[in-house]
Amino acid sequence: MQLVFTGIPGDRIRDIYYGSSLLFFPSFFSLLFPLYSMLSARRVLAKINNRGLATVSGLTKDSLVEMNLLEKGNYINYKQQLDNVNIVKERLGRPLTYAEKLLYGHLDKPHEQDIERGVSYLKLRPDRIACQDATAQMAILQFMSAGMPSVATPTTVHCDHLIQAQKGGAADLERAIRLNKEVYDFLATACAKYNIGFWKPGSGIIHQIVLENYAFPGELLIGTDSHTPNAGGLGQLAIGVGGADAVDVMAGLPWELKAPKIIGVKLTGRMNGWTSPKDIILKLAGITTVKGGTGAIVEYFGDGVDTFSCTGMATICNMGAEIGATTSVFPFNNSMVDFLDATGRSEIGQFAKVFQKEYLSADPGCEYDQVIEIDLNTLEPHINGPFTPDLATPVSKMKEVAVANDWPLEVKVGLIGSCTNSSYEDMTRAASIIEDAASHGVKAKSLYTVTPGSEQIRATIARDGQLKTFTDFGGSVLANACGPCIGQWDRQDIKKGDKNTIVSSFNRNFTSRNDGNPATHAFVASPEMVTAYAIAGDLRFNPLTDKLKDKDGNEFLLKDPVGVGLPVRGYDPGENTYQAPPEDRASVEVVISPSSDRLQKLTPFQPWDGKDAERLPILIKSVGKTTTDHISMAGPWLKYRGHLQNISNNYMIGAINAENGEANNVKNHYTGVYSGVPDTAAAYRDSGVKWVVIGGENFGEGSSREHAALEPRYLGGFAIITKSFARIHETNLKKQGLLPLNFTDLAAYDRIQPDDEVDILGLTELAPGKNVTLRVHPADGSPAWDTPLSHTYNSEQIEWFKYGSALNNMAAVKASK
Repeated sequence: MQLVFTGIPGDRIRDIYYGSSLLFFPSFFSLLFPLYSMLSARRVLAKINNRGLATVSGLTKDSLVEMNLLEKGNYINYKQQLDNVNIVKERLGRPLTYAEKLLYGHLDKPHEQDIERGVSYLKLRPDRIACQDATAQMAILQFMSAGMPSVATPTTVHCDHLIQAQKGGAADLERAIRLNKEVYDFLATACAKYNIGFWKPGSGIIHQIVLENYAFPGELLIGTDSHTPNAGGLGQLAIGVGGADAVDVMAGLPWELKAPKIIGVKLTGRMNGWTSPKDIILKLAGITTVKGGTGAIVEYFGDGVDTFSCTGMATICNMGAEIGATTSVFPFNNSMVDFLDATGRSEIGQFAKVFQKEYLSADPGCEYDQVIEIDLNTLEPHINGPFTPDLATPVSKMKEVAVANDWPLEVKVGLIGSCTNSSYEDMTRAASIIEDAASHGVKAKSLYTVTPGSEQIRATIARDGQLKTFTDFGGSVLANACGPCIGQWDRQDIKKGDKNTIVSSFNRNFTSRNDGNPATHAFVASPEMVTAYAIAGDLRFNPLTDKLKDKDGNEFLLKDPVGVGLPVRGYDPGENTYQAPPEDRASVEVVISPSSDRLQKLTPFQPWDGKDAERLPILIKSVGKTTTDHISMAGPWLKYRGHLQNISNNYMIGAINAENGEANNVKNHYTGVYSGVPDTAAAYRDSGVKWVVIGGENFGEGSSREHAALEPRYLGGFAIITKSFARIHETNLKKQGLLPLNFTDLAAYDRIQPDDEVDILGLTELAPGKNVTLRVHPADGSPAWDTPLSHTYNSEQIEWFKYGSALNNMAAVKASK
């Protein structure tokens, strides 16, 4: 059986965005499944909302409670997890934090697992995997090569990354379905074949869909997106990983994670006025910097955690990725019960209460590796940026700081929504500011865009009037997708190179990220502050103290924003956007065109030759921040995420070459000819020459995209040598058979030159905790010099290197049985 997308007229899609929200329209596009009928997540929720939220009683520790409304037979396993926790507590002889309980509750073998925070590698059994469409392509292609008939762990795929913001929600969605049909066909058929739930384009952003449908207190979820921690707002551990990690868990293997340290963030008091949950993480980013959370889980505690909404907690956990944290989590509380009730999952909330004292709460006397305290009573709204999410400025200082730094003062565009801030509460608070301004005859001075996080949010704010408030204000409502947050924005109001300012409620603001313009000064703030800046059109504006002029020239002060945490009338489920796997999966054919330039079956990488590497050229010595956006850009390159050969043409094109201060311009070590980084790497590979990259601090921060590791492997790379790595990128490199190595003497980074050649010695004796040696042969003919390189390999990961990749190793183990 072959499944094919069939489109619907564009006016039906436009009706969804601009027509009556009370009508239930057909699917954006349908998949033809003659052998089964699709389960509609939205209709299930609609029925629950319509009958009211009944209180569930009579639950015991032995009750069988489904993990979600969309799948049958997947039960919450609190009892086993509590047993695991008790085993670990007895072994360690100390109280545990909330995050530790959730982590150790999912251990594969709690009796024998070594457990030392920051040292041990844990073997874990996640409850679920979530993949967005850009990373899912490569993950599924890798899973297909494993030869298994079905995923072993519940998995979903979410179509949110390939929809470019151009004209507005309806037109952009219609265009994306047309342009990406080949990829959507592949994902839909592969999901049907391998028993994976599929959320179609228009459904919303992965993290909002997970929060609304799959997240629950105590769960361990891994997702192929760096902002997976969003679900920590519902009291679970949700961790971003590369596709290869996801494939292991899909195949039924335990997932490996270095035991994180635990950073405790104590919240005291209560927020008021213009301050919002977003300001908590903006403040924290300013304290920790982008690498302060690396190797740690951030656990929030204190009386302040009970003073705001579940979706507000999700916002904080979402942006915790920007401080390098493994994940962030809030302890189970009543705000989570309220959200579970509102999304039709009352039974889960009541079941969680049964285990709250023993499992879903931190033990008294538990200890954190570091404690940071934030007083919510005195917390100001913050604006972070430009060019990095940890440059935090309180609104009271923004005027002074902006002028002193010569930042462009005119706010060209204000953008609200995204996976970080698109809850019903966010939308209602932003709308209240607009309504106040409108009552004085004031509209936006800046362009203003709204990105609903999910179809459910879009439908609900359409029904309740906030959507009309935004459009009357002059706002443009974009598709339920990532859009400008990830660079999917066809921006037309400026030219590339124009120095300008934008303010968004997104989570990340690296150079060029949103619009491809390196001169754009991007700031991140709360939706409330973004809306205020759009009204004033000036970065110096402080809505707490500065007055505006109404239509008659009279001055007025904007009122404090007000909002509603959960919709009084319940959520409107909106359009049916979910495709469940069919009963008969054996007859489904996965669609990959052999002539495709967007999808390509993978060929296994070659294993290590068993020798030390000698006389390797340096492809590039990167200087400054080198994020995954610099290593493997998103934006227009997202279309090639399923085609390794084509997407490898963007490898390191955004990184700055230390030799000449330019991007994508490096010298071929043998010919002396300057060319692009991918072209030079491919020339080395085709000549049988391995190469290395030299990098600085926190190399590979940002996205979870494993393409930043697949590409150098495909292009013939051997090792990436840095001052330090971001967690996910380091793991991705290991998974693909590359060597991630660190200078133990940071001065060696400055000493080594781009024209030098290097040996990597000691590989034949590679072992956990044992350094290898970098021998540098200077280009100027001076004597060679040695410097030690450290690594974080354990014994199993060394096998990945020897076999050429983790996937190769898995295949070898399978073949030996």
